[in-house]
Amino acid sequence: MSLHYLLDAIVALICTIAGFLLIRWARPMPSARTVRALLATATVMVWVQLALSTARVANQFDHYFVQWLRCLGLTCGGLLLYSAAIVPLLRSARAFDPGRRKVLQVGVTAAAAVPALVGSFAFIRRKDLRLREVSVRVPGLPKDLDGLRIVQVTDIHLGPFLDEATLNHAVGMANETKPHIALVTGDLISTKGDPLDKCIERLGALRSEAGLWGCLGNHERYALAEDYTEQESRRVGLRFLRHESATLHFGSATLNLAGVDYQRKGTPYLLGAESLIVPGAYNILLSHSPDVFDVAARQGFDLTIAGHTHGGQVTFEMVHPSLNIARFYTPWVHGLYERSGKNIYVSRGIGTIGVPARLGATPEVVLLRLCAI
Repeated sequence: MSLHYLLDAIVALICTIAGFLLIRWARPMPSARTVRALLATATVMVWVQLALSTARVANQFDHYFVQWLRCLGLTCGGLLLYSAAIVPLLRSARAFDPGRRKVLQVGVTAAAAVPALVGSFAFIRRKDLRLREVSVRVPGLPKDLDGLRIVQVTDIHLGPFLDEATLNHAVGMANETKPHIALVTGDLISTKGDPLDKCIERLGALRSEAGLWGCLGNHERYALAEDYTEQESRRVGLRFLRHESATLHFGSATLNLAGVDYQRKGTPYLLGAESLIVPGAYNILLSHSPDVFDVAARQGFDLTIAGHTHGGQVTFEMVHPSLNIARFYTPWVHGLYERSGKNIYVSRGIGTIGVPARLGATPEVVLLRLCAI
């Protein structure tokens, strides 16, 4: 049993406990039978999605049906945990006098409606694709690199939750920037069975003066499709850099573009990547995971370009900066960061994983512009 599956099983068990507690609490309610049936169904769906996370079970059903059913199971788990959190409020309402109890019950009713309202809004916002333009200010940048335009498309996850029309829109948006370099930084799909060939074909429509370049993400690895993605992408002019580099010339200036495969958290980062650096050039590292930034900066890469986080995908940073799932595994969640004169840009990407929803993390195509200072 993999660690990932074990963690999923633990979460499912917690959701089950929450479900049983809610069923017990619902007994005295006027519509107890209906509520308990819904709670029991939600609890079962949590375990259905866990079962469908294994290839042996998932392969017995239609791929898109499996992904949407898993989405439903994840949603049910979230609702069970949320409901368990507001139960103490309902219980405390009984201890108040009738007037104050009514006010509190209205508040609890409003709290119960929050998931539906937030979920609907986040579902709609998942396709609100934006072009984000960012200036990367570089001391001593060679004159011929000043104003260089680099467009990034990442975390596409073409499949049940993102259609070809949205990807075509992203490609068109990228091409409108007339970039010098076009980059794809991983996660073309989510799982085995997603339309990888169609994604590669659409990405082949990207255009730039110095070609199409990229690095692979964790989901290419999960789908056992790293070699296939590299080979088929070359057919459409997209070259994935796998612990290798390419030297590009702009006038009298040299830009070195290096790329690595997905760097799994908990393993030594960028082993041997320092050998990819070209002295005297402006060195850019493509890494799907942004967590490598500290190591990349120490090795001498001037700019790291990453994705992976989806900007948290569903965040509540308007309430507090720490209310962002991505911050549990990296401090580099979204945007431009600087450390010791080196920079990293982390894109929110255009797709989603788990559930087709985005909140506080608008999908984006990114145009990075190098600027001398």
